[in-house]
Amino acid sequence: MQLQTELAALVADAQRVSVSESVLDQHGQDLSYHDHQRPDAVVYATSRAEVVAVLRWANEHRVPVVPFGAGTSIEGHVIPERGGISLDLTRMDRVLEIQPGDLLAVVQPGVLRSALEAAAGEHGLWFPVDPGADASLGGMTATNASGTTTVRYGGMRTNVIALEAVLADGRVVRAGSRAAKTSAGYDLRALFIGSEGTLGVITELTLRLHGIPEAAVAVRAAFPDLEAACRTAVTLVASGLSVSRCELLDAPTLHAVNAYKGTSYLEAPSLFVEVAGSEAGVAGDLEAVRELVDAEGCTAWESERDPTARARLWEARHHTLFALVHASPGKLHKSTDVCVPVSQLPAAVREARTRADELGLAASIIAHAGDGNYHVLFMLDPDDRGEREAADRLNDALVEHALALGGTCTGEHGIGSGKIGYLEREHGDLVPLMREIKRAFDPNGILNPGKVLR
Repeated sequence: MQLQTELAALVADAQRVSVSESVLDQHGQDLSYHDHQRPDAVVYATSRAEVVAVLRWANEHRVPVVPFGAGTSIEGHVIPERGGISLDLTRMDRVLEIQPGDLLAVVQPGVLRSALEAAAGEHGLWFPVDPGADASLGGMTATNASGTTTVRYGGMRTNVIALEAVLADGRVVRAGSRAAKTSAGYDLRALFIGSEGTLGVITELTLRLHGIPEAAVAVRAAFPDLEAACRTAVTLVASGLSVSRCELLDAPTLHAVNAYKGTSYLEAPSLFVEVAGSEAGVAGDLEAVRELVDAEGCTAWESERDPTARARLWEARHHTLFALVHASPGKLHKSTDVCVPVSQLPAAVREARTRADELGLAASIIAHAGDGNYHVLFMLDPDDRGEREAADRLNDALVEHALALGGTCTGEHGIGSGKIGYLEREHGDLVPLMREIKRAFDPNGILNPGKVLR
């Protein structure tokens, strides 16, 4: 009660500080298998000034603070492992500015991706980073999210051009500018992107917008096996075609999608591809895509120009996790997240399928095939310790294989609490430098402790 009283004095409305059981439960979990842990209190901030006040108080009293957005992360990022304050930013949800001439938007961190898409669309623009979930833009920045469009537009680090953050002691800093480029000093903007709330709390973002293409066509192409689909993805990326999405779904995933969405897609390894650009360019590229998929034995082909039909196709891709969860009631979701050089994707996916089969694990494989980022998804019995240990062994093996191929332990999910050991395996010589950076920004260790670094 004393904590609630002291925090209530820091915000304009005491009702925005909560210790109710349901609110604490909501803020003690994400979409993953990680163990839940409640915060001691939740503060709903509505302004930068309130974020400053909460952080100053928390730093003085050595109370942990975990920023919270939409709660869609899957590596435990928002779980307050050491209690403290869950600082909910969802009410800082204003699109502050759209500048069509400069192709940028300024938003608060609680703005959802769909809300920015609606605001930018009125100007013939869009924000392309698309992780599937309707995540908050602050959370997407904190995890350096990417998704289906990365092959053409890049992830958050490419599309955040400036940001404002509050440090652990309440200082407000700005990194980046509205200029198209800069050579002025260290890139602290990029340092905050992907820092998972361990260096500061993001309170404002300046984002790069893009023109909506004149034409777009979505394609679904099925293949006789996973490797044929992966080889086709490698060829598509190297071809120079205007590919804006290139996604791989295996047969078990499509089986779950059909059951969940009521669709009737051929349950075979498939690429979901989109080409976008001018009408003439798309027509030529679509023909080239057809030739390339046929060269690898394409067994089914479907193309959609109608915006509603295209959206339905991509909705099926985005809902794969929900489809798998729906097919396995009572089970926990775990996903791997390695990324390899695109040319190595066929070998990486072959290794993943072989290892999963050897361990007797029912696993689905999906991939952002155009950028080499693939996921093996498991639905695990929470009471079957052997199954969970087998999934952990597979994850270990896939990380080792990815690193041997020149890849990384996480393409987009981040480190959180689940991949700290893998970060040390990948960047062992750099981890001491990372710890020094953490201490410089947060000497008392109050910002999302237990994440990214031990």
